Amino acid sequence: MCEAEWPQAGRERLIVPAAVGIAGTGQPNPEQDFLGRLGPHTVMMMGDNPALPRMPKQPRLLDFFRLRFSGITARHLLTSAARALEAGEDDKVVLACLLHDISNACLIRTDHGYWGAQMIAPYVSEEVAWAVQYHQALRYFADEEVGYAYPESYVKFFGADYVPPDYIRQDAQAARAHRWYMTARKITLYDIYFFEDTPVPDPAIFADIIARHFHEPQAGLGFDGSPVAHMWRTAIWPNNFL
Repeated sequence: MCEAEWPQAGRERLIVPAAVGIAGTGQPNPEQDFLGRLGPHTVMMMGDNPALPRMPKQPRLLDFFRLRFSGITARHLLTSAARALEAGEDDKVVLACLLHDISNACLIRTDHGYWGAQMIAPYVSEEVAWAVQYHQALRYFADEEVGYAYPESYVKFFGADYVPPDYIRQDAQAARAHRWYMTARKITLYDIYFFEDTPVPDPAIFADIIARHFHEPQAGLGFDGSPVAHMWRTAIWPNNFL
């Protein structure tokens, strides 16, 4: 696609990083400098970014997997769901595994289970959304009866002396007593980090499960007027100034 076919064509597009992405990093916020550079040929980024693949006008879930979800997280989601599928798990477990880190893939990492659950809630069963939310807390607590141990990756990520905050402990305890506990727990059983260079599962193998259990809005994700449409639009246009 030629430059003229993109928004703000022929001008330098400045991208101000999200505050949540640079807070505490020591990286300066360039907004003040950028404001001083604005002129006829320099603007703040708005709309489609030529550095990213253009999304369809009515995007569906697999479009986000193809065009927006980041490499490691996309591989992780697809591999986790494929392992659940191979193990003969119910569709709801496979779908929950496919979506459990969706916020990490395209939105925000902090409290990713909670963000992800909100993001998918209008389109999946209450049980799947609940499982996505509570898998985050359950990851920190072993359950030997079902074969789940505290992940070695978390020792590497956070240090051997890391203690989860109280809200995580409280939510994990609440989840243990809930009727959908095993749905969330099964996410953790397949929630393994796959850093090796193995083939990435084809997202198309989940098309039938998505068709049965993910209610794709006719207007497209981000444009259906749902309470979470703005979250999907943020993934479509992650560099918008406003």
